[in-house]
Amino acid sequence: MSGVLNWNVDPVIVWITDSFPLKYYGALFACGLLLGFYIVRNIYKNENLSLDNLDSLLIYVIVGTVLGARLGHCFFYEPDYFFKYPIEILLPIQKIKGVYQFVGYQGLASHGGSIGVITAMILYCRKYKVQFLGLLDKMAVAVPVTGAFIRMGNFMNSEIYGKPTNGNWGVVFQRDDLIPRHPTQLYEAFSYLLIFGILFYMYKVEKIRSRQGLIFGSFLTLLFSARFIIEFFKENQESFEKNMLINMGQILSIPFILIGLVLIFWKSKEKENIKFS
Repeated sequence: MSGVLNWNVDPVIVWITDSFPLKYYGALFACGLLLGFYIVRNIYKNENLSLDNLDSLLIYVIVGTVLGARLGHCFFYEPDYFFKYPIEILLPIQKIKGVYQFVGYQGLASHGGSIGVITAMILYCRKYKVQFLGLLDKMAVAVPVTGAFIRMGNFMNSEIYGKPTNGNWGVVFQRDDLIPRHPTQLYEAFSYLLIFGILFYMYKVEKIRSRQGLIFGSFLTLLFSARFIIEFFKENQESFEKNMLINMGQILSIPFILIGLVLIFWKSKEKENIKFS
């Protein structure tokens, strides 16, 4: 019995105009951000914290995520191209046959997005006088859900898929070839949902929650370790990665894992602090 799934879904849900498509990726990305915001909002309510500045928090997160993810892709994966066409870094356009056309942001790096969100949180905390690690703990619970939605968007786009399974099972992304491959987008999505379950459980334990930064450290370690492992099954995104021992995604994951481990060790040794903000 063959375990092959033939996948040939059109990435476009509907064409709003002749030149402006609504794609599954964008829709799932937006849904993931909103669901993550809903989770953080419920955490605030559970801790009886003020909701006054949460709308501003959502704006900071959206800008930090998109800007960081876009810059991360341009600088980590395709610097030569984007230094040649810098206008395409921040605008969702591409020159096709000599004419700029709307194509959406074709290239977003999750590591850059993580850096962007952390930077946005620093700015937010400074402006609204919020404790940085406490906020990151709350964000850490929600982010894996957003990440799972984004990877589902990649699956709908038939992109960032895995290497051939070399067997009679896997997913055939017919828009590219007829080879059964590892659906690494789904591997990541499911692993992120599992990580969400772990972090949500940790958040429910007051002794863990009181050590601000411990949940965030666990988030960094778990999520980027999962990313590091799954990258072994994933096709390289750029040609320069072919001769590398580990690919760019794995290289960029290592600092996050190490920072997470340092936070876990540091906060595990710290005395409880039952004040939250």
